[in-house]
Amino acid sequence: MIKYWKRLLARFLFQDRGIVPTKKLIVLLSIIYVTFVMVGVFIQVSIMLFVFSLLALFISLIDLAYTPKRKEIHLNRIVPDEIERGKLCTFQIQMINNSNKAIHYTLKDGLPQNFRSSSPFQGTIKPMETEIVLYDTSAQIRGNYTLNKVYVRYKSNLGLWEKQMVVDKSASIRVIPDLSDSKRYLENAQKFLLYDGEKIRKQISGAGEFSKIRSYSLGDDPRKINWRQTAKLREIMTNEYEPEHGKYITLLIDCGRMMGTELTKSNRLEKSMEAAITVATAALNNGDYVSILAFSKDVKVYVPPGKGMAHLQTILKSIYNIHVDQVESNYALMFQHLQMLQKKRSLLILFSDVRTFLYEESVLPYLVRLRKRHLFLLVGVEDLTLQKMIKRELTIEKVAMIKSVAQQQFLFKRNQIAKWEKHGLQMMEAKEERLAPVVVSHYIDLLNRGLL
Repeated sequence: MIKYWKRLLARFLFQDRGIVPTKKLIVLLSIIYVTFVMVGVFIQVSIMLFVFSLLALFISLIDLAYTPKRKEIHLNRIVPDEIERGKLCTFQIQMINNSNKAIHYTLKDGLPQNFRSSSPFQGTIKPMETEIVLYDTSAQIRGNYTLNKVYVRYKSNLGLWEKQMVVDKSASIRVIPDLSDSKRYLENAQKFLLYDGEKIRKQISGAGEFSKIRSYSLGDDPRKINWRQTAKLREIMTNEYEPEHGKYITLLIDCGRMMGTELTKSNRLEKSMEAAITVATAALNNGDYVSILAFSKDVKVYVPPGKGMAHLQTILKSIYNIHVDQVESNYALMFQHLQMLQKKRSLLILFSDVRTFLYEESVLPYLVRLRKRHLFLLVGVEDLTLQKMIKRELTIEKVAMIKSVAQQQFLFKRNQIAKWEKHGLQMMEAKEERLAPVVVSHYIDLLNRGLL
């Protein structure tokens, strides 16, 4: 009995096959009953009430009998293999009406809970025609998802009944990190690297690999003028150099507990992943080798060094499904693992929480050994809450206490960063919206200065 009521409730909640009455039928029967009850106060009309109710029900059943059968309606769902987190993407559902009657339908796609859309959708399909339903949706959490069922209700000709059908159309879809920063870098690298109103440092004169000979323009270094080509063409020509290719970049992504701290639009892990992918895009576009390692208590993902833009897809497929673990990060294990894997000189960029990392005194010996062969950079997201506490005006004693503790934390972090930087270990923090440009600019600056 309980199963029966659950199944009946599921039909009304758009979750099962079945036939449900429409509002029109319920209103019609209600009018009949109310009318005869009001009249029945003066006249005995129980037989007439029964006859009219039976007649209305008979008409509705005839209307139901002429409703198209479920096997005459076919559905196909067309979705992309992957979408970016937080970005609108268009899904397509194709409905085919093989009956000789028009149908008025209501459609609802069985999307996972974190997918946002404006369903259900309503429309009309003419006899022997096909209609395509397009709708936009977005996913808020990365991962691998399976889309299973599509729910459809369509009305009879008089609109007294609705037939409900469930079509199982399985489709897999991956939700990958937001690639907006990477795309902006590929579209216009110099414009992307402008931050705080300044351009990145220019390359050292004559350093790097020879790229090409071009016409001299205002502001070029006169020492780069190619006098041989100038004499041939009778036009001032200059040599152009670019940073050497084939460098090794290792991106380290912390997935520990502190990386789950919520920011304005997402959390620290999401912003760190987007920045790491942007750096990987810049390095692969420059002809460098990129490897990536994600860790928390243990090493979760390792992608060996690769070259070329095709390697970016390998990185995305490997890390798109990593999430924050509710454990403390094991930096010592990660650095031990890295020492065994990365033998060639590399730029190590660690995306983590700076304050948490500074308390890990035990990893300093590992870093000192790594620093002899590699360049190290720790990147974190600026703590806006701490900055707001420091800037608060003193009004009451409680605010003064909070502000003093915040200032103490700030001074501790600044002193610890200075201590670590004495060993050649660079650390920096940036605002969440500027994290990717700042890190890419630092990477380009190291190449231009010939430090890698």
